Amino acid sequence: VWLDDTGPIPLVELAELSGLTQTELERLVECEALMPMRADERGLLFSPDCLAVARTARRLRNDFNLDADALALALRLLERVRELEGELRALQAQFPRRWR
Repeated sequence: VWLDDTGPIPLVELAELSGLTQTELERLVECEALMPMRADERGLLFSPDCLAVARTARRLRNDFNLDADALALALRLLERVRELEGELRALQAQFPRRWR
């Protein structure tokens, strides 16, 4: 599926594209592992970036048989790892000789 920035993805469509159920997605929202952009008459609306997060959640659920709470924790931990890797890359760029 090719995504562009033409607009937000409704919950129903995110469920279809990600392979998660609407209930699972709503639980991830409750746990703050997935953040909707806003809500309107169609329900919760998500940025296109949320599709990658939701697909990662589906893979984790399928591979490790995780429930929604465990998925939320795993997603938060993966996000924290990405943040820390970004900080490490920034430090390595500032001090290139120290990291070799």
